[in-house]
Amino acid sequence: QVHLVESGGGSVQAGGSLRLSCAVSGDASNTYCLGWFRQAPGKGREGVAIIDGNGLASYAGSVVGRFAISKDNAKNTLYLQMNSLTPDDTAVYSCAADSGPRCWYNSWYDNYKYRGQGTQVTVSY
Repeated sequence: QVHLVESGGGSVQAGGSLRLSCAVSGDASNTYCLGWFRQAPGKGREGVAIIDGNGLASYAGSVVGRFAISKDNAKNTLYLQMNSLTPDDTAVYSCAADSGPRCWYNSWYDNYKYRGQGTQVTVSY
């Protein structure tokens, strides 16, 4: 069993930055893949970024160059640094975990075994 708790969401003006955190606890064998996905009002889920057990990261095209995923194994925490935010980034952001070995594939966010409850990010002009 894996438990995921997100924090760091909030309201920010366009062009601003936020850093999301996801506290990870439980069975480490189920956390080889760690990722962030989001869901905007009235829209489906969208995968944002993942990082695998080797530290390899992958990103959705919409966030490349603006977002950075990282993890601190000593703190058991996953991060998402979000820069140059726009109103299109407004969504509930959730972290997810899975045992892998494949981490980045179509609709990974629907198939990861564990997901957090999410944290709201609102970007306005």
